[in-house]
Amino acid sequence: MGKKIFSGVQPTGNLHLGNYLGAIKNFVDLNNDNENKCIFCVVDLHAITVKQDPKELKNNIRETVATFVASGIDHKKSVIFNQSKVPAHAEGAWILSCVARMGWLNRMTQFKEKAGKDKEKASIGLYSYPILMAADILLYDATHVPVGEDQKQHLELCRDIAQKFNNDFKIDNFLQVPEPLIQKEFSRIMSLKDGSKKMSKSELSDLSRINLTDSKDEMINKIKKAKTDSLPIPETIGELDKRLEAKNLIGIYASLTNSTLDKSLEIFVGKNFSEFKEKLSQVLVAKIDPISLEIKKLLNDKSYLDQILLEGVEKADLIASNKIKKIKEIIGF
Repeated sequence: MGKKIFSGVQPTGNLHLGNYLGAIKNFVDLNNDNENKCIFCVVDLHAITVKQDPKELKNNIRETVATFVASGIDHKKSVIFNQSKVPAHAEGAWILSCVARMGWLNRMTQFKEKAGKDKEKASIGLYSYPILMAADILLYDATHVPVGEDQKQHLELCRDIAQKFNNDFKIDNFLQVPEPLIQKEFSRIMSLKDGSKKMSKSELSDLSRINLTDSKDEMINKIKKAKTDSLPIPETIGELDKRLEAKNLIGIYASLTNSTLDKSLEIFVGKNFSEFKEKLSQVLVAKIDPISLEIKKLLNDKSYLDQILLEGVEKADLIASNKIKKIKEIIGF
């Protein structure tokens, strides 16, 4: 039996190779498996936990949809929509925040990392957004949610909320308790300038990341300038573990070629990095350049992107408003 998959992506704009290999490539595979029902949500309500420029946010929502479609997600087979257009998300978040417990939220390490030292100045939304995330998932009876390491804890919270709601109102399995979907053989994509930091759009140097809208020449140049060391490529992962930048580049090659670190090392063992970078550039350009060109083309057709969202919103609203109606009946509204 197929899975019912829900996943959300923040419309931060300027999506990069880390987003593609860590999430979007996996979405395409899930979407192509005809047994799965996939719901892909542009989580614009989550985006406003930190202040956004309204004009930029609107563009970023469209760019996220363009990236999904350019990467190969079929909007006719899946539901692609933006969260703020489906009122059930905000309603569900409030109801579930009356089910969740302070102690559960206080354990969330993401808030501590994002709020930093001055957590008194962080928005309430940044603190409580894992409850909105739980509503996002539970409204669609999702059986599986693709998550990275940093979101595993939030999915655990979602599971706790679902179980508590079901127990409180003595209704077995009314809220589906979702399972995590964790990619096998996936290396976390790190900065091209510092192998200890995650690839991020917030890093100042544009050379630290491959943007999905980069041109062929920009990609080749960034790989050429990517930090490595002077040693040849080793034989074992154990030796690679001590060489963060080298491990990152080989991890990128493995992910792009649907291979493993072991197999990639076998191909390049003993070779120097200038030779390896040439091969990596070829693979990268072959995979990402068509996506980059398609994103640019789609961004010139805003009405087409808006139409995809409109169709997705209608489908999503039908499912979510039905679920929230049942939730209200159970609660006694």
